[in-house]
Amino acid sequence: MWLLLTVASLLSALGTTYGLFGKLHPESPEVTMNISQMISYWGYPSEKYEVVTEDGYILGVYRIPYGKKNSENKDAGYDVWLGNSRGNTWARRNLYYSPDSVEFWAFSFDEMAKYDLPATIDFIVKKTGQKKINYVGHSQGTTIGFIAFSTKPKLAERIKTFYALAPVATVKYTKSLLNKLALIPSFLFKIIFGDKIFYPHNFFDQFLATEVCSRQTLDVICSNALFIICGFDNKNLNVSRLDVYISHNPAGTSVQNILHWSQAVNSGKFQAFEWGNPVQNMMHYNQPTPPYYNVTAMNVPIAVWNGGNDWLADPQDVGMLLPKLSNLIYHKKIPFYNHLDFIWAMDAPQEVYNEIVSMMAEDNK
Repeated sequence: MWLLLTVASLLSALGTTYGLFGKLHPESPEVTMNISQMISYWGYPSEKYEVVTEDGYILGVYRIPYGKKNSENKDAGYDVWLGNSRGNTWARRNLYYSPDSVEFWAFSFDEMAKYDLPATIDFIVKKTGQKKINYVGHSQGTTIGFIAFSTKPKLAERIKTFYALAPVATVKYTKSLLNKLALIPSFLFKIIFGDKIFYPHNFFDQFLATEVCSRQTLDVICSNALFIICGFDNKNLNVSRLDVYISHNPAGTSVQNILHWSQAVNSGKFQAFEWGNPVQNMMHYNQPTPPYYNVTAMNVPIAVWNGGNDWLADPQDVGMLLPKLSNLIYHKKIPFYNHLDFIWAMDAPQEVYNEIVSMMAEDNK
């Protein structure tokens, strides 16, 4: 991100009127769209719902109920639901707290697993009448799945299969920027970053997308900024869609969530948030130290895809995780994949998605 800030400042200083950095690519209309609009833009039916969690967070949840009508393309036709976690662009409301308040942002992935995921799954099951659903998670989406399905057996019973892309439990060996954040002592962390949102998605991100990353000569710089965070695989990135990626990512989270991840880097363990002292931990956990999450207790069938060039879900961490998965039904390591290839690599359908759809189809027989 700091690299992008530098580029933006340089661009502003030199001016854009002289075309110093090349012509602008045509801007994708998706840059300024919301989720529903993007779904409709690609010809799919779209529904939006609001899921309210037990502690009052309002999550925007999106549904693609069936495939494209009158399409020549073969469509699997699944009922697809896109969930959300508190604090991002599409889930920034609460019944009791304003997003301007410190209280709103007092959460980490602990609460996402405890409240957000269960509320979303309960809503989907009731809405569809399905007894069981498939769960596909990427990155932190796998983290909250591991926690929720290992601590809430009744919730786990509603999951047919857990498809985990770039799974993250421990981050002991991560090479990402989390390593740098982990060097900051806990007492300084909130002094530096505050105690609310860590990374808001705002007008500046739109500026980067439309004025910086859409310029031909700056494509490489922008894509490399992404790779610095997640690992390199420049041959697999569709550079023509950089403006879309940058305009919607990252979608924001709490400072407390990032602090939790930095704690995980330092401890090398998969455990709940450390509140800072035994008294506060007792208030939250009824014990003086944060509890560990026991992934082995999760009995949900799970299929795992991970990348050999993933700086966040490092192969060593994934290697420590796999033996703990008591119902591992499939594992594939893609040597050249980085952390974000699973969601936007040009060959992701061939490497990952087609396999998931085939496994779901086989499971439904």
